Parts: sequence; structure tokens; C-alpha cells
Amino acid sequence: MIPHLRLQSQQLADPVFDSPRELVSWMGAVQAQDYRMAKWALHLRLRAAPAGAVDEALRSGEIVRTHIMRPTWHFVAGEDIRWMLMLSGKRVRLANESFGRRFGISEAQYCRCNDLIGDMLRGGKSMTCREIGSSLEKAGIPDASQLVRRFLLRAESDGIICSGPDRDRQPTFALFDERVPRGKELSRDEALATLATRYFRSHTPATLQDFVWWSGLSLSEARRAVGSIHADLETGRFGGSELLVHRYWCGSRDPRTGGRAAGEVLHLLPPYDEYLISYKERGEVLSERYRSKAFNRWGIFYPVILHNGHIVGNWKPATGKRKGICETSFFDPKYYFDPVLLDHAVKRYGEFTGKRG
Repeated sequence: MIPHLRLQSQQLADPVFDSPRELVSWMGAVQAQDYRMAKWALHLRLRAAPAGAVDEALRSGEIVRTHIMRPTWHFVAGEDIRWMLMLSGKRVRLANESFGRRFGISEAQYCRCNDLIGDMLRGGKSMTCREIGSSLEKAGIPDASQLVRRFLLRAESDGIICSGPDRDRQPTFALFDERVPRGKELSRDEALATLATRYFRSHTPATLQDFVWWSGLSLSEARRAVGSIHADLETGRFGGSELLVHRYWCGSRDPRTGGRAAGEVLHLLPPYDEYLISYKERGEVLSERYRSKAFNRWGIFYPVILHNGHIVGNWKPATGKRKGICETSFFDPKYYFDPVLLDHAVKRYGEFTGKRG
């Protein structure tokens, strides 16, 4: 039951969105430190969208990529980023400063770099990380090329910059206020309630601890957020575990799809996909004996094969002189699956990348 509900809530079975912006808004935020593969995570959740739809949404600023929540890279809908930054900006800033102290970065340096970065990007300009580091060094910031990521993360958490349009397939940074239009302002309580709604609606069923892990909120704030939407949640027992289910999915019925039960589903999930990384406990969809094949103890997640809600194998894109689009393997060599499903998943990835097997 848990895998079935999560396939639907995470838009991996019977997806309903064609727009990357609508999808990202539905998900709340989508982890995106592996930039190319994070784009694939969005694409495979869309119902019908051309291969370049995600790139176009990033180019236009409908979705942006920035450090937020835990903190790590996430895709966020442009219309949502301001209230999300209000919730997590301070936490991101403190985490960054703890690293920065190892290199002797002072508050004065952060403030000066914020001003310099703002000046160099003003007027709709965008620059890569390397270009910004080089420009900071020319402006007299010592070791800026080595420390630029610390300065950029501070500027992100202060709401000065966010992702700009890609250039030659490389991500860039642009001014936040030039990139993201001002939307409806939320109070902190409204923002907490909205974040909880987005999470439990798109990740149901889940626990309070799952929400704490995903959001980066303190336990007290997470409880406050969940309590504010208690009327929209039901508590259910699944395999001995007590989880929260958003009422949108009660009875596993989606009014937009007529409550159809998901058929057979096989996807090539990217590393750090929300299906695994957004839960503290993952035993319902991944056997403990195969855990090390999906992620390691240092927090590195690998590309995995998802079949009918369960993680059953690994895959990787073919590189160099290796033929084909990607290579696949199953944890259990005798695992049964319909090879047509795998062929379709590989073909879809090939279409996304512009390659053919």
C-alpha cells in the first residue's frame, strides 16, 4: 500500500502535470545537487512534455535552483522561493558560516562579496561560479576562486542571487530580484502550513520525522506545521508503522484520474531522487540487504531502478566508448520483470538526452 500511494503522490504513476512549474510547486521542492540528473527527475514525472521543457522553465525563471531547506541544492517554483527562503534562509546561512569559519571568512568579507556580486550581475547579467570567483579575486578578495562557493551560498541565503539561465549547458547565477517576481507574502505560520501541505500531499504517506528530515525544520516547528493542517491529514497503520496520509489520497483516489489504480511502473530514477531521499525511513520501498546499492553511509545516492514502487536495481548512463544509452542491473539476477517496461524506460531516457540506443 505504501509504495502504491507514493507512486501516485510523487507523480510516478498516472502523472497529471505537463508543466515543470506546476510539478515543482506540487512537490514543494525537488533536491537538485546533481544538476543534469535532477532535470531528469522532473521530466520523468511529467505527463507529456518535450525534452527541453525543464530547461525552458529554468531559462524563464518559472523554476529556480538554489540552496534551501536542509540545506542543499533544490529546484523551487519561482513563485514559492521567497516564503521558503524566509523559513530556511537563516538555517542555510548558519550552516554555511560554520564551514566558512574553517577558512577564516569574516562577516565583513561576506558583506563585501554580497555587494560585489550584486554589482557584477545587475542589469540582467548571469555568470558561472568560476566567472564570479575570478571577478571577486580581481576585486581584491583573497582566495576567492577557492572560497567562491561559500560566498555564493551566503548570497543565496540572503536572497541576493539564485540560478540564472544555463549557458553552454553550464548553470549560472543571476540577481534574485531580477529573476523572481514578487508574489503573495505569507506569514511564518502560513508558510509552515503551506510547506507541510506540499510535503504530505506529494510524499504521502509519511511520518512527522520524514517531514523533519525533508524540510530541515526543528521538531517543534515541524509539529506546529503539521498541527496547522491536521484537518487535512489522517493517521493510518501500514505494516506496523503509523503514517500520515493527506486526505487528497484517502482511499488512493485522485479526482483528476478517476482513482485509477496504477498499472505496472518501471522508472530509471536519478541519484538523490525524492522517492528515496525525502524520507528518513526507506525500508518500505527498499530491502535492507540492498540498501548499500542504493546509497552509502556518507549520504551518496546512486541511480536506481524503480519497479512497482520498490527499488530493485541500478542503472548508469553509458559513457565513453560504451555502446547504448545506459547500463542496467538488478539486485537479484533472477528478479522477474517485463522487459518491455525496461526497454520503454531506457528509450524515454534516451529521448530526454537526445541519444538513441
